Amino acid sequence: MPDKDAGTPRVFLYRHGQTEWSKNGRYTGVTELELTQDGEKQVLASGKMIVGSGKLIDPAHLAHVYISPRKRAMQTFEIAFSDAAKQQLRDANKVSETDRLAEWGYGLYEGLVTKEIRALRKEHGLDTEQEWDIWRDGCEEGESPQEVTDRIDDLIKEIRELHKDNMHGEKHCDVLLVAHGHLLRAFTKRWLGYPMEFPLSMMLEPGAVGVLSYQHHSIDEPALMLYVNSSALLESANLLLQPRNL
Repeated sequence: MPDKDAGTPRVFLYRHGQTEWSKNGRYTGVTELELTQDGEKQVLASGKMIVGSGKLIDPAHLAHVYISPRKRAMQTFEIAFSDAAKQQLRDANKVSETDRLAEWGYGLYEGLVTKEIRALRKEHGLDTEQEWDIWRDGCEEGESPQEVTDRIDDLIKEIRELHKDNMHGEKHCDVLLVAHGHLLRAFTKRWLGYPMEFPLSMMLEPGAVGVLSYQHHSIDEPALMLYVNSSALLESANLLLQPRNL
């Protein structure tokens, strides 16, 4: 079967490695945490496998790298890429930090786990008919789904401007996002055109990478790219998607 979408631009979603709070399931938004030793190993492993010349994420093929301003995301980029690749990207002004990739603003829920959040909301007289769902309900004194949607959509618009004239591989213009678990899953929903509350269950492990692209070389057909060929196996850096009600 021919590769009918060869040359189509891609967006790589690189989740930062493990931190103490991600290890314990605590919601980490603005709190600055460094990677654990295991987190560093996760990023070293995925970076070795998929980042480099001729690999899935080829620095020479990147039009831009967008990184969350949080320390854990910056650390992930620093570990995953060689010094030479980082210097070349920065010299070409292809690396930028952006608040649009900051993790969801958790407000009162910062540092809590899900069961603690749900207990707190009940104390506040919320969720009398159904349990809290961040995709639908957002966070008290934090961000709403619409606020997260707005900043992600702004970034998607910018990325599609980079891609629109290169849908058949006219020039390499892949994009890399280095960010967070909730934020990158939210980005995937918006890339595919789904509202935040759409029940699309996704898993993106710390230090893992997901891939988005387009079907039929069309800017109007954004898609999730699932790799199965041996040259692009993502054993320790994969995105597991389990759609519901599609």
